[in-house]
Amino acid sequence: MAPAALIAAELGVAVSNVEAALALLAEGNTVPFIARYRKEATGGLDDTQLRTIEERATYLRELEERKQTILAAIEEQGKLTEQLRAQILACETKARLEDIYLPYKKRRKTKADIAREAGLEEVTDALIAHPEADPAKLATGHVSEGFPDVKAVLEGARAILIDRFALDADLVGQVREEMFSTGTMRASVVAGQEQAGAKFKDYFEFAEDFASLPSHRILALLRGESEGVLSLQLDAGEDEDYEAMIAHRFDLDRRSQWLADAVRWGWRTKLYVSSSLDVRMRLKEIAEAGALEVFATNLRDVLLAAPAGQRATLGLDPGYRNGVKCAVVDGTGKVVDTAIVYPHQPQNRWKDAVQSLARLCATHGVDLLAVGNGTASRETDKLAAEVADLVAQAGGKRPTPVVVSESGASVYSASQLAAEEFPNMDVSLRGAVSIARRLQDPLAELVKIDPKAIGVGQYQHDINQTALARTLDGVVEDAVNGVGVDVNTASVPLLERVAGVTPTVAANIVAYRDEHGSFATRKELTKVPRLGPKAFEQAAGFLRITGAADPLDGSAVHPEAYPVVARIAQSTGLGVAELIGNTRVLSALRPADFADETFGVPTVTDIIAELDKPGRDPRPEFKTATFKEGVHKVSDLVPGMILEGTVTNVAAFGAFVDVGVHQDGLVHVSAMSEKFVEDPHQVVRSGQVVKVKVMDVDVERQRIGLSLRLNDEPGQSGDAPRNRNSHSADARRGSSSHDSRGAGDRADTRGGGRRVENRGAGSHSDNRGGGRNNRGGRNTGRREQDRPQGGGSLAEALRNAGFGR
Repeated sequence: MAPAALIAAELGVAVSNVEAALALLAEGNTVPFIARYRKEATGGLDDTQLRTIEERATYLRELEERKQTILAAIEEQGKLTEQLRAQILACETKARLEDIYLPYKKRRKTKADIAREAGLEEVTDALIAHPEADPAKLATGHVSEGFPDVKAVLEGARAILIDRFALDADLVGQVREEMFSTGTMRASVVAGQEQAGAKFKDYFEFAEDFASLPSHRILALLRGESEGVLSLQLDAGEDEDYEAMIAHRFDLDRRSQWLADAVRWGWRTKLYVSSSLDVRMRLKEIAEAGALEVFATNLRDVLLAAPAGQRATLGLDPGYRNGVKCAVVDGTGKVVDTAIVYPHQPQNRWKDAVQSLARLCATHGVDLLAVGNGTASRETDKLAAEVADLVAQAGGKRPTPVVVSESGASVYSASQLAAEEFPNMDVSLRGAVSIARRLQDPLAELVKIDPKAIGVGQYQHDINQTALARTLDGVVEDAVNGVGVDVNTASVPLLERVAGVTPTVAANIVAYRDEHGSFATRKELTKVPRLGPKAFEQAAGFLRITGAADPLDGSAVHPEAYPVVARIAQSTGLGVAELIGNTRVLSALRPADFADETFGVPTVTDIIAELDKPGRDPRPEFKTATFKEGVHKVSDLVPGMILEGTVTNVAAFGAFVDVGVHQDGLVHVSAMSEKFVEDPHQVVRSGQVVKVKVMDVDVERQRIGLSLRLNDEPGQSGDAPRNRNSHSADARRGSSSHDSRGAGDRADTRGGGRRVENRGAGSHSDNRGGGRNNRGGRNTGRREQDRPQGGGSLAEALRNAGFGR
């Protein structure tokens, strides 16, 4: 089957659409451009389908190249028959191809090869043909220098027979598929590792079918094995089933003890070993694919989270000993002021901090207080709330405190990009800037950070890093182009993600803008060095010019389609400016009336929709969670409470929700809906504000079980499906699973985000470095004498700073 036909069958789309997509990709067109502006050719394939086509085409191309290499190698040996050629050319997977090639692959001389050279193949054939005969008699005449006695001859004959088993492509494939579909993964704790490997406790006595193992459990098991805590056994099932399969394939009469022993030996020493390796590799591939999908979905949700917009924001990067780093950015994201305050232990200068922050709010008209969710987050959130209240009391507009994920902020702070952007700013303050900006526009700020550092993955350090980078880069590219970019305000990192824009061109756009001022038209982009016709074609529709003389330059309508808009405007008797946003007129139009050979109905439909709401941001409306007053730590939680929280991460087994107690709670997939939920992403997404009910609380192990079903009674939800040994493999993990390690889901955010380790069967908090720290006491950071008393000195200080005048 031709590659296009095979891919089309897999995706359930027309072959012609896949052929068109492959042709467009081969011409150098980008996925976002094809998905948005070439719908007629592809039948409306979306970016996900196009990337799948691209990946499968690469796989099939590599497969074809491997076929040619193998054909040449076998032909050189003089062993290539037409039947073998056809068999090789018909292969649809690399595994099947390698199975067929196995007998012809160069290898070290084996015991079977030596036996063949000694002429023992004749003995093997005789033993098969005459199962009733005495093996010793058949072997007697073949004693030689290398095989000095009957026992050695029979061992040589057995080696030849087993080699035939191992090199039979059909048998190898059949055994492998049977083992994967019916076998079981078993795990047990390595003696003496019970305490050191407590985080893998759920797998100390574990068994589950290969076919039903979810990706996160596979990766947890493999990690436990690599850390020397778990011993894994791949249980293929009943040996008899496989031995019968082998005997049937070679028409062997197992009433002969010699043949029965040879079959048994071949299964246990050859086919079981090779099949086990294949199954392990297949499980790893499945696990990686699942982990990549989870990471990609979560990253997409985070990147496309609701932007607060152009509002003055004070970013607060919390800390204890080193203070709370503060940075004020104006509505455009420009840094206008910075400070460091020390409200928490050991300095406990709460009152001074409130005054300083209040003055910053007064001076710069701060509208939002962005609080990073790392160490001292909740205490700093209290600080922000007090400042906001006092600002309001003094007559100013109350700024809104918002807890913001700071994952990757420290990575950005120490990056070359941050050094270039803020050469004279202390590294610690750069993180506060990033926190403030990511509240204003998550997408614009997060593109500056390696996607792997954003902290929404599952076992991200255990999977193929090349595949991870490729997948995440695709997600970022699709997100940026889906939203569109203001060419007059975008940073170089943001411009680099626009379809067709290389890093060099992105830098040139900014340099041109700095030298000549803002771009007035899209056409002016063609003056940018290195931005040629092809790059302009790919990028123009995604680059927006706000306030341009031609309103279409601020929309997602591609310049190549401006003539279509002109025809639409002419038919309505309105100018383009009058047509834009005129829902009454636009809703009455028939796209087919304006379609032609170049622009079909799909494109015209998109154009009309864009004219109705030009430059529409597809991201949701900005909304923040309100944490319950008086609930600050896990011990404050009571089963039955209904709380508001923010989804911090979504894994294959459920979602983690921040309810404001320093430890995320878990909503297991079984507690997400009254209906069966196959994928948690069907119900929630990262960054979403949700209401949850507290189902169970384990203060000692810092576990919080939550439910999205508010009618649930405490204790009836939150359990994961049980494996056959009744050990819950992933229920009740009360943490943020940035890099789910160990028994299920230990969080490990490298470079600045929360880090929470779930030890044992649950979620022991072990926050180190950049995470929420539960060690060293729970200091609120203020003394009784620092508390404001009505219109006392703090309110007076606020008025002196500019409020209430």
